[in-house]
Amino acid sequence: MNDQMCPVVHFEMPAEDRNRVAQFYHMVFGWQADMLGPEMGNYVVVNTDEKGEDGRPKNRGVINGGFYMKKKDWPEQYPSVVIAVPDIPSFMEKVEKTGGKILGEPMDIPGIGKYVSFIDTEGNRVSMLQPLPHMK
Repeated sequence: MNDQMCPVVHFEMPAEDRNRVAQFYHMVFGWQADMLGPEMGNYVVVNTDEKGEDGRPKNRGVINGGFYMKKKDWPEQYPSVVIAVPDIPSFMEKVEKTGGKILGEPMDIPGIGKYVSFIDTEGNRVSMLQPLPHMK
């Protein structure tokens, strides 16, 4: 049993055209997009609220998100939430022991932390992030 709650800190959705998806969410919801380069997989970070001095959402309880580029060889490319955890390896073990399936190996996201996706017992794609100490 986990003695601490792990919060949802981010959301992700797949996209085929990063410019089109950024324009859509900007025009409909006013979100601001930061287009990252090829070294970051052409990921699109979206700010859903004004940024505070620390670069995070200004209003309490608000999270930002992002769009990753669809890839033919990636499994389970659906919208998902990202949950912050204190230790990726131990939570990967918990996921598998309780009936989930880890998708691939954890990857390092420069300046952010370690990240891995999994499938829960209901078939949902979800992700975990072990933030770097300065991100907590």
